[in-house]
Amino acid sequence: MDAQGIIDRRRLRRKLSFWRVVALCGLALAVLLAVLAAGWRPGAGLGPTIARVEISGVITEDRKMLDLLEDLAEDDAVKAVIVKVNSPGGTTVGGETLFHAVRRLAEAKPVAAEVGQLAASAGYMVAMATDRIVAHHSSIVGSIGVLFQYVDASVLLGRIGVDVAAVKSSPLKAEPSPFDPAPPEAREMIGRLVDSSFDWFKRLVTERRGFTPAETDALADGSVFSGEQGLANRLVDALGGEAEVRRWLEEERGVPKDLEIVEREPESEGRWGLSSGARALAVSLLGFDPAASGLGQAVAGAAGRLDGMVSLWQPPGH
Repeated sequence: MDAQGIIDRRRLRRKLSFWRVVALCGLALAVLLAVLAAGWRPGAGLGPTIARVEISGVITEDRKMLDLLEDLAEDDAVKAVIVKVNSPGGTTVGGETLFHAVRRLAEAKPVAAEVGQLAASAGYMVAMATDRIVAHHSSIVGSIGVLFQYVDASVLLGRIGVDVAAVKSSPLKAEPSPFDPAPPEAREMIGRLVDSSFDWFKRLVTERRGFTPAETDALADGSVFSGEQGLANRLVDALGGEAEVRRWLEEERGVPKDLEIVEREPESEGRWGLSSGARALAVSLLGFDPAASGLGQAVAGAAGRLDGMVSLWQPPGH
């Protein structure tokens, strides 16, 4: 065989070796993603751990989050749970279902809340379902109250010449309506609804924080408080962060020292058909932004982040 033939054969062997390595790496990645999509999480099945679950954003009735909390209660490898709360609140039903789910979890193992920037309204409701609330000095807590909002677009519709007619079985059916000013009877009905939910919220605060009804009323005017103020008025139990939560778990609840804290997330299908953990791992390995909600955002790097200290609630989309 001439020299050129030997060179060509060596090139071919190098190419074959390269593609074998690529194929093996691709197979390994596919297996890992399949395992993640099936529900495995880093740290799962590797011995005793402390689970951390994040409750963030607007709280709604989240079936997958409720399933996760139920799974943690039954997982013998999970010795304690930290609920990281960073929420401005949400629906009353969302807060109620999470409250009861956290209470059921706390009956099985130690559960503490670590407040991030904000645990307000339904977010505070979830935090007080735990047996220990730890906030930072500048965290925001409180906003004990209930809000019902509706739109009155009747003036705008009148200006553009739109008249919406309705035939109702009774005067309070479908009230308040956005097409007409709410009559006094509708306002009274909504007031009764708000008062009922508010009384229930206050009973939870009284029971969970060991207040008298008068002490609860003094704090339940919708006010928000800093972490320091929350400690002074007993809305939180301690100031600090993860270190303070660990101290409480170890010294007061007997959780073994130095257990690894493992992030646990509910199963969720993203736009790419993968669970959130599998999707984040895949795009990170490809060099894209794991916070992206879709392939276009990942490639373009359009998923934004906030860096530094922010002292306001930034509504989604702003």
